Amino acid sequence: MALHRDIFWVGRQWAVTGAGIQAVDQRLRGVLDIELARLWDDGLVQSRRAKPGVNAADFDTALTVARERFPREPASDPILAQMKALGVIETPVVSPVVPAMQLRAEGRLARFLPQWRIRR
Repeated sequence: MALHRDIFWVGRQWAVTGAGIQAVDQRLRGVLDIELARLWDDGLVQSRRAKPGVNAADFDTALTVARERFPREPASDPILAQMKALGVIETPVVSPVVPAMQLRAEGRLARFLPQWRIRR
């Protein structure tokens, strides 16, 4: 898999990107990459570090940078979830807003679209 377009740190073998930790060598095709959701999974991190040919110092630096950049999300409180489910804590209702104007020119050539002008 190609490197994500948001690159925050690049080492010799590893890079911290918007997708997580990715191997710089693209011949691996993303086999050793660690996505953001599994960044804090210690078992996965240890298994990637134990692979042959992995530069451990570079991997540790990438892991430190990635964990600083993307901190662990706080675990949700089960009591708080129950209170929201029972309606004790009200959550704001999101109403769908219909946009005022929609452009419907997708997939058509611009020269064949009707023109409009503002009359004074």
